[in-house]
Amino acid sequence: QVQLVESGGGLAQAGGSLRLSCAASGRTFGLYTMGWFRQAPGKEREFVTAIYWRDDSTLYADSVKGRFTISRDSAKNTVYLQMNSLKPEDTAVYYCAATRGANSVAERSYNYWGQGTQVTVSS
Repeated sequence: QVQLVESGGGLAQAGGSLRLSCAASGRTFGLYTMGWFRQAPGKEREFVTAIYWRDDSTLYADSVKGRFTISRDSAKNTVYLQMNSLKPEDTAVYYCAATRGANSVAERSYNYWGQGTQVTVSS
């Protein structure tokens, strides 16, 4: 079992930055691929980025490439999402997720989910 707790959400202006954190419980954090998803009001949840446990390779949605960066600190059992050059369309609830599998953009691949943290970007 893995429990995930996100933090770091809040209000930012367009062009600004925020860093989200996802703290994971358990001693096998290093064996989990970690992903970030988001859900905007009235829309389905969508993939943002993921980092593979085996080699730290990453995947990004086209909408965030070059602006967002995922990283992990296994010593702290934490994965981060650095969000730069924020846009109003980045406004959403951001969810952290974990899987023992490889990088995936599919929600169904992830077994564990956090409760989400709200990010609001004003224009």
